[in-house]
Amino acid sequence: MPDTHDEHQHSYIANNTKGDYLKRLRRIEGQARGLQRMVEEEKYCIDILTQISAMTKALEAVALGLLDEHLAHCVVDAVAVGGEDAQSKLKEASDAIARLVRS
Repeated sequence: MPDTHDEHQHSYIANNTKGDYLKRLRRIEGQARGLQRMVEEEKYCIDILTQISAMTKALEAVALGLLDEHLAHCVVDAVAVGGEDAQSKLKEASDAIARLVRS
C-alpha cells in the first residue's frame, strides 16, 4: 500500500518506537504460525481459540499504541497548524477508531 503522507515524519519514527512495533509484529507472526501448526496437528478447539484470543489482544495492543502515537503527534501537529489538514487528520483518526471498535 503506497504511503500518501511521505512529507510528514510518522509518529512511530519520531518517537523511536518503530523497532518495538516490529518486534511485537514478529512475535504476532510467530503466534500465527503456531496457530497454523495447531490446526495442522488437530489440537483441541478451545486451545486454538485461546491462542487466537491472545493473538487478537496482541494485535489490538499494537493498533492502540499506533493510534495513541498518531493522535499525540500527527493529529496534535495538524490541529496546531489548523485549516483543512487539521480537519482531515481528525476525520482520519475518527475513522480509524471506528474501524478498531468494529473489529
